[in-house]
Amino acid sequence: MGDGGRGEGEEAEFVRRGAGEGGHVVRVAFEEGWSRVVVGGTAAYTGPKEARSGAPMSDRVESTGTAFTPSANSDNDDSVLEQLGTDLRIGKTEDAAETAAALPRTEPSLTLDVVRADPEVQAYIRQANKNLGVLGFTEHGFRHVNLVANIARNVLRLLDYDARQQELAAIAGYLHDIGNVISRHGHASTGALLAHSILNRLGMAPEDVAIVLGAIGSHGDDGARLGEPVHPVSAALILADKSDVHRSRVRNTDPSTFDQHDRVNYAATSSFLRVAPEAKTITLELTIDTSIAPVMQYFEIFLPRMLMSRHAAELLGCEFHITINEVVVL
Repeated sequence: MGDGGRGEGEEAEFVRRGAGEGGHVVRVAFEEGWSRVVVGGTAAYTGPKEARSGAPMSDRVESTGTAFTPSANSDNDDSVLEQLGTDLRIGKTEDAAETAAALPRTEPSLTLDVVRADPEVQAYIRQANKNLGVLGFTEHGFRHVNLVANIARNVLRLLDYDARQQELAAIAGYLHDIGNVISRHGHASTGALLAHSILNRLGMAPEDVAIVLGAIGSHGDDGARLGEPVHPVSAALILADKSDVHRSRVRNTDPSTFDQHDRVNYAATSSFLRVAPEAKTITLELTIDTSIAPVMQYFEIFLPRMLMSRHAAELLGCEFHITINEVVVL
């Protein structure tokens, strides 16, 4: 293949360029001595001229050094496949997770106070909370988002992240649930899209917007899969959001009609997220009235949140623990 050592199962990205085309990304997979090139959804293969099962001859391409050119059998004679970059890697990159949101600039380009005062933001948070109330969800209004913003900021402050990342965590925390104004389903993704236009309008630097969008988009657990922390700001948001378990979130005033979420939240009379920088631990400390809900019910309801919190703590270089009524349970 002439590209110096790519092995089986590795992939590289190429750009297809031709007359009248702006170029589009295709994917090349190296497997079993062949290179499978996917162009517009059609698989083509490099290698021997003789036919290979499943590889249409009209789409076959051949290797010529570090670039790919169509073979004589190709209909795209004036196209060239050019390699993008060098030493491409699949999976984890060389970027360390703990510095994935860092920049030389350590001061924020926008503050939480500006975001909090914006009428559009206030309207979305207010209506999103109303929507969820109609659906029977616990409180997701100003109490929740202010608490999450403060906790997210403090997590990064205590772990000695710079002022910029602290402020971005607070902003992400304040905006993280605005997607509920559209729908509960997929609210993390829709929330990130809404935040994009708001933050641009308010003058946030694009590189800061990118971090906030990643944090908001990665915090949800409502799409049959867990949100995944992608940098310290998103990890802090996950920890702050998932630690808000408290009876003040319960809207229902009749205990006889509580569902499981109401019961567990109402049973939680105290919750505190403790960050211990020297010990490298982050601990959710809960006090639960077991006459209202047994401890096991907490685990049944919030297991996804615990897993997300553990992954978030690990990204921050910490271990995640839970204590319930001063007993270590995780």
